[in-house]
Amino acid sequence: MNMNRILRLVPAVVATFGLLAVAETVMAVGKANHHDAKQLLADKAKTDGHHVIHTKGKYTASVETKHGKIAAFNVKHSEKGDIPVKKYKSEHKMAQAAVGHIVYASFTSAQAEDMGTVYIGYAYTNDDGDQEIYWFPAEMIEDGTTGAVEYVPLNQ
Repeated sequence: MNMNRILRLVPAVVATFGLLAVAETVMAVGKANHHDAKQLLADKAKTDGHHVIHTKGKYTASVETKHGKIAAFNVKHSEKGDIPVKKYKSEHKMAQAAVGHIVYASFTSAQAEDMGTVYIGYAYTNDDGDQEIYWFPAEMIEDGTTGAVEYVPLNQ
């Protein structure tokens, strides 16, 4: 009888440690800062070449445009050089322009959201562990959703 209790207890202990490991990983990731990259790029999208769209601390986000589409998204750190970028996709508008600041789309009415549009977000993690994500409508991206993973916000 004692052996049965031990055998039942082992999976519970393993599951508990697994959940703690996942919770620790999630807590290690900071907040996500969403940027309306279409607005940041503005009319520069029509001009082929390299365009800096945002600078935050030691990080500079830039795009390469060709034929009115974004061919590449890059982030450089002033001391470390090129920073890895992750490509996300979402059917929800994660950031939109507001009077001088970014508003999360979850705080807007359903009528304000463009239904059926796929958004592509390019993200990097800064020195504080926060993600900076730059969102474009997929039709602005040369290779669309290629290589993009579904974006799942941590604070759903």
